[in-house]
Amino acid sequence: MGVSQHLTSFSCELRITRVKNIDYLIKSSGQVFVRCYLSAGNNTRVRLETLEISSKSNLFFNYSLSLNCSCPQESMAKLMESGTAVFELRQRKVTRPFLGKVGSDLLARAEVPWKSVFESPEMEIERWVFMVPKSRRGNEDEKPPAVEVAMKIRVPAVAETVATRRRQYRRERKWDECGCVRGEGCSCGDNEIFTLAAAL
Repeated sequence: MGVSQHLTSFSCELRITRVKNIDYLIKSSGQVFVRCYLSAGNNTRVRLETLEISSKSNLFFNYSLSLNCSCPQESMAKLMESGTAVFELRQRKVTRPFLGKVGSDLLARAEVPWKSVFESPEMEIERWVFMVPKSRRGNEDEKPPAVEVAMKIRVPAVAETVATRRRQYRRERKWDECGCVRGEGCSCGDNEIFTLAAAL
């Protein structure tokens, strides 16, 4: 992709809003949460967890954060092509006062490729992502569990590159090259800049 030739850093805004269709996955009443693994380049992952809420609640997490990532261009290209965001719905095991929290059980899992975010309009998505249950409970008519997420990528390098080329283009452009009427402004430059931005 052309973008990978210009980028060495980006920021990611992530929001995990809520889950649904999980009643048949719950083994017993207790606390549930979403664990997220974000590919961060160089074979590394960032692990995040929402707060725990009751499985009998309205299942709203409203968890959000922003992360900054910097890596070599080659690692960035690999991340954009094959990196993923993994979402795991988990239930906390029974806790005992003298032991504290004792692990958690995986209930369902979903993946969102970074590529789908980078290639979306405005590099932003907001959707329900269907999850694959670890084990099937209930009957075949049950709706699949899903998690509502929003992801947005901000890439300062792209904006800076486009702005720089736009300024250079306007300085170097000659009126007699585009055919626009002198004194009424030139509209050709903007069209080519939009093409440049799309190519990046």
